[in-house]
Amino acid sequence: MIIKDRERRMSIVQEAKAKVQDQWKQVAEISRFNQAKVLRAFQNNHIGAHCFSESTGYGYHDIGRDALENVYKAVFKTEAALVRPQIVSGTHAISLCLSILNAGDQLISISGPPYDTLQQVIGTKGDAKTSLIKRGIRYQEIPLTEDGTLDLDLITNTVTKDTRMVMLQRSRGYSWRSSIMVREIGEAFRIVKNVNPECICFVDNCYGEFAEIYEPSEVGANLLAGSLIKNPGGGLAPSGGYIVGDQELVQLCSEYLTAPGLGAQLGPTFNLTRQLLQGFFVAPHVVGQALRGAILAAQVFRDLGYEVSPLPDEERTDIIQAIKLNSRDKLLDFCQAIQEASPIDSRVIPVPAPMPGYDDQIVMAGGTFIQGSSIELSADGPVKEPYIAYLQGGLCVEHTELALEALIRKL
Repeated sequence: MIIKDRERRMSIVQEAKAKVQDQWKQVAEISRFNQAKVLRAFQNNHIGAHCFSESTGYGYHDIGRDALENVYKAVFKTEAALVRPQIVSGTHAISLCLSILNAGDQLISISGPPYDTLQQVIGTKGDAKTSLIKRGIRYQEIPLTEDGTLDLDLITNTVTKDTRMVMLQRSRGYSWRSSIMVREIGEAFRIVKNVNPECICFVDNCYGEFAEIYEPSEVGANLLAGSLIKNPGGGLAPSGGYIVGDQELVQLCSEYLTAPGLGAQLGPTFNLTRQLLQGFFVAPHVVGQALRGAILAAQVFRDLGYEVSPLPDEERTDIIQAIKLNSRDKLLDFCQAIQEASPIDSRVIPVPAPMPGYDDQIVMAGGTFIQGSSIELSADGPVKEPYIAYLQGGLCVEHTELALEALIRKL
């Protein structure tokens, strides 16, 4: 019976795998394009073993750090880049970008409410004394349309010549709405720039890097930010974040990271440059593996009768797969199965718990080599109706296949 049950689980996954081959081929083309782009950036910036040298203390004259940031700005096609292990998360990187706003400036989120932790940074939730609203920044949100797309008409009518910055969250976060494709981002930013050419267009790029052949910086974004323990770290970066964009804006962000007048000139890399460079080099391939796993998961759970978003054959702009479970127990079982299928801490049982920055209890599964790494296979979700599991990452698609078999057994 055990053998037959294993065969049944394998057959479900293999049948789903056969159905998604066309989508996998498309992912392979995107990965190859992005791999060539990254390879050229390494070659054109003459990356060599001399770039792997260690820096400590102040980090003055760190040629490896400079080389790393040159590669980032070449890949993202921006004037400047700030790539530092001192940036502890995506939220931290995004917060640095928002810190350049001054009292009286207007900030508009054109993709509805941002991710939970950012709402405390802005001040729409929580009571942080250093939130943007407490500092005098005027904040406004433009909701998405009923079908979950950017409301271009409302953006046109809301942005003014006094708007200092518009921000956009590329990924879905903890919501059922679709993530926002790069072409849609470009269309929205063209509208913003028509109204106010001086407005800063900023994108929270977390989970989206290398999912398409273009990045938002190529369609009008002045600033992008993200985490190195997500896509661009390739599973090798132990920590860190990045900011890329216009020279003046990135320089301002660097002064909030270190100190006014010091900016990007300081910041040791603690012998991490090789890992950060190597992680960025393999990132297009690793993101491709995660995308293939997400597509397969969507097909498996759709075949099992669950609602999934995106659908297996939908375009993707990030690595997140949402699965609506409609049951608290199933959400917990889902996360426990992912944990059991992990290489690290497989015996740990994920349980709901309060998390800083979230209103609801969160259950998280992540037996990852890097704590909190979302490019490694992980799953999480708020413990509330309709009990949606958010699956992301996967350094190799074979691991995701094995995890899907474990999920079928558990559920």
